[in-house]
Amino acid sequence: MIETEVSPDRVILVGVQTDELGEDKFNYLMEEMVRLTETAGGEIVGEVTQKLPRPNNKTVIGKGKLEALAAQVELEEANLVIFLNSMSPNVNRTIEEELGVRVIDRVQLILDIFAMRAKSSAGKLQVELAQYEYLLPRITGQGTSLSRLGGGIGTRGPGETKLETDRRHIRSRIGRIKKELKQLEAHRERTRERRQSGRDFNIGFVGYTNAGKSTLLEGLTDSKTYVQDQLFATLDPLTRKMTIRGHNTFTLTDTVGFIEELPTELIYAFKSTLEEIRDVDLLVHVVDASHPARDMHEDTVMNLLRELKMDKIPMLVVYNKKDCLNKDLFTPTLHPSILISACSNSDIHRLKELIWQSCIELAESYTVSVQPEESDLLALYHQKTLVESLEFDEVKECYIVKGYRRTNHK
Repeated sequence: MIETEVSPDRVILVGVQTDELGEDKFNYLMEEMVRLTETAGGEIVGEVTQKLPRPNNKTVIGKGKLEALAAQVELEEANLVIFLNSMSPNVNRTIEEELGVRVIDRVQLILDIFAMRAKSSAGKLQVELAQYEYLLPRITGQGTSLSRLGGGIGTRGPGETKLETDRRHIRSRIGRIKKELKQLEAHRERTRERRQSGRDFNIGFVGYTNAGKSTLLEGLTDSKTYVQDQLFATLDPLTRKMTIRGHNTFTLTDTVGFIEELPTELIYAFKSTLEEIRDVDLLVHVVDASHPARDMHEDTVMNLLRELKMDKIPMLVVYNKKDCLNKDLFTPTLHPSILISACSNSDIHRLKELIWQSCIELAESYTVSVQPEESDLLALYHQKTLVESLEFDEVKECYIVKGYRRTNHK
């Protein structure tokens, strides 16, 4: 069998700066498109931008700019054009016919990355559902849109099922996926309920994509996770045990990174991972403190938490990557907070202590007497609660245990 090397897609990025997008935000979103395209495995060979009050309702960009784009596609031998701005199916088809190459938008690009990252059954099904629902109105029996089945960015996942041939098959598949997801959701709900009814303090990680959540999870739990300097390196929920002061009564759950201008299709695509932290005791909001768009990242996460009705959960903000900035000039905007580097052992220890204190504030204190012969009971308190002191009372001839235990406050 002869193996052939598949060349990366040669990509031209296109973006329209509308009246709703300030220059700084537009420039940042275009820079982010570069990272997204690279994460998906594309090679960027050109970029086209235009300022318009609103996108052209037929071709997104103006007629002259479209002609220039067509010339650039031919010159650079590009085989894929990715638009920052969302497109309707009709607009998508019109542009493809004009350019003679595949055309996708930011939504489909992110869905493509999700398809690469999903590993669990629920994650794969959720992404497949989002892809089918997004692509169904874009299926045609003619034109260059058929080439989206040939491989490359925007073709991962349901492309293998010959989308253009059988709409009824696709709708049937959507129905089956929804049924499977409902069953998986019921299973996850039972798992969450068991976790909630237990004595562990449940902590959920949130943050903008590539803020360093997975690196932090690895440092806090001494476990190996997928850590890469990529957007959406983590998609599926990942839960690990954490030990503080000898107590392993903490669970940490990592989640998919949030992103600016997240379309509805994508909120549903990673809904399953966010459901895992819906009922946690404490949210740890990880922020890349060194990023020039830090304020935008914070706003994106906070707005999405409000949308998901998770903004009332107690929160600790972790400003990460302090090794990449001048910490003397750094001023936190969210509180309570801590500035750390996830790669520093001393900073990991400081964060653990702050998590301990945060959990104690959410817990209830207790004082109990334990008889000397009840050693198994002493072990149980150490295993299931946060024991702060253990003293032997000579007068009462018993142990006095003082500590904190999680309250099932949901």
